[in-house]
Order: sequence, then structure tokens, then C-alpha cells
Amino acid sequence: MSLPEVVTVGSAVVDRIYTLSNLPQPDGGAFVRDHTTAVGGVAANVASGLVELGHETGIVTRLGTDAAERIEADLRERGLDCTRVRSGPETSSYTLILRGPDGERMVIAGGQSVPNLRLDSADMRYVSDASVVFTSAYAPDAVVSRLVSARERGALSTLVFDLAGPLSELEGRGTSPATIDRLLDAADLFVVGAVAAQSYFGGHDEAITALERRDVGRAAVTRGDAGAVVLDGRTTVDVPAIEVAVADTTGAGDVFTAGLIHAWLLNGLSAREAGRFAAGAAALNCTVEGARGRLPTESEIRAFLKE
Repeated sequence: MSLPEVVTVGSAVVDRIYTLSNLPQPDGGAFVRDHTTAVGGVAANVASGLVELGHETGIVTRLGTDAAERIEADLRERGLDCTRVRSGPETSSYTLILRGPDGERMVIAGGQSVPNLRLDSADMRYVSDASVVFTSAYAPDAVVSRLVSARERGALSTLVFDLAGPLSELEGRGTSPATIDRLLDAADLFVVGAVAAQSYFGGHDEAITALERRDVGRAAVTRGDAGAVVLDGRTTVDVPAIEVAVADTTGAGDVFTAGLIHAWLLNGLSAREAGRFAAGAAALNCTVEGARGRLPTESEIRAFLKE
């Protein structure tokens, strides 16, 4: 494999997926109708989506010995460069995905391999050779902070960041608020979902206002089945969600981000065109169960959008 065009940094985990009779309320209950496992994680999902879109993609992650062989085999099978994948003696990071009958879900994380990830000089040389580097708030603060510093001094050409979770979930394991503040100036594309927008900015509208005021060059605020807002400088574009028969929404945000990277950053489409392309990619992924149940190719997405 040639040097990757895109490198993702962060989580590659085992997803333990439980299909429930209902998503329980506090102090409530549910019945498990089905149970399966798969490889997931934000960095792994975004990287896998980009491979399907035709990009040489590598991943920097840390695995635990209990699941290292399975996860790395999956990543290699999907065509990722695993040169900078390493493992340690701790338990591999994992997610418990509780999925309701209509495709909605709750995600609970555990394990220490991703929180123990750190970047060495070889990792930094690896990412500096890529056209685009992606990471998320689920990567440790020490990792994200080092990538931000590299972008600030020009050692990275393009940095994409996904504020993937609320601050309470990130405390002690993910990106700190101080580093997120720096990313508003350093990131070339800043992505935030509805729950994280509420936690960090105070809400969806507040997120858009803050991103405009900080003059973030490119950003996206996603809202699940309510669509997304894409910002190009001070230009705001509404991107409606595309209605499909939903089997599972897990991983839809990651596929949306992969679509944005492909269409907006690597192929120079307009914000409106890139947002529409990313929405199509996310919609197709929702039609099959699993975070990477259907990672579409560019031709599949364009055919779907024409319909």
C-alpha cells in the first residue's frame, strides 16, 4: 500500500450490539431480542467509509490483547493500512450499543486501550504525510492536543475533528474543553452532533452562532433525522436528512463525516453539494444493521441521490 491519503486517529473497538424490545427509561427495563458483536469505533468507521469512497486510508489506534487480533484482522480486510496499530496488556475498548425497535440507540463505552493511546515520533511522521488527518473527542486529550499543536505550526496540512460526545462522557478519557477551544481555531473541518452541541455550546442554534462568531472555516452541526447545517465561513447551508427505511442509525454520523471529507475536502465540492452527498451516504448506511452495515461507494451514493 502507498502512503495513506487520509489517516484517522483514535478508536477501533468491539461493538457489542443488543437489539431490545424498547429503549428503557430510567429505572425501567427491556428485553434483549438479539445480540451480536462487530468491530466499530469512530476512527475505524470513518476510515472504513473513506476506503469505500476510494481513498488510501490508514489508522492510528491502540488495542487490548483480548481483541487485538480480531479488530486488526477486520481493519486489514476492509483495506486499511494498519502500520501504526499497536496493542497493550489492558482490556480492549468496547461499546455496548442498545438498539431500539425503530433503529434509535444508546451507546455505552468501556475498556482502556483507546484512553491509553499516545502518539510517538513515528506516528507524527505518519500523520504528517497524509493529506487529511481525522480525529474525534473520543481520542485522549494528549493525542488530540498533539495533533492540534502540529496543525498550528503547519506540520499537518488538514485536520478534521468530530466533537462526538458530551463533555461529561469525555471527562478523564477524551478531549478536554481547553483543547476543544483550540480546535475551533485550528481545525479545517469541525463536526459536532446534537448531544455534544448541547453540552459544549448550549444547544444547536448556539453551536451555529458560536461557530460563525469564531469564524471557523468549515463546520457541520448534525441533528440525526432532522438533517444537518453545514457552515462554509459565514455561509450557512441547511442539509435535510434523506428519508429511508431505517434499520439502524448506529454509525450514521461517522459515515456522514467520511462523506464530507471525501466530497468537500478532497474533491472540492461546494458546501451544499458536499452536505447532500454526505447525507446520502449516511442514509444508505442506516438501511442495514450495524455501524458499517452498508458503507456505500461514490457511484452508489450518486445513483441514490438521483433517485
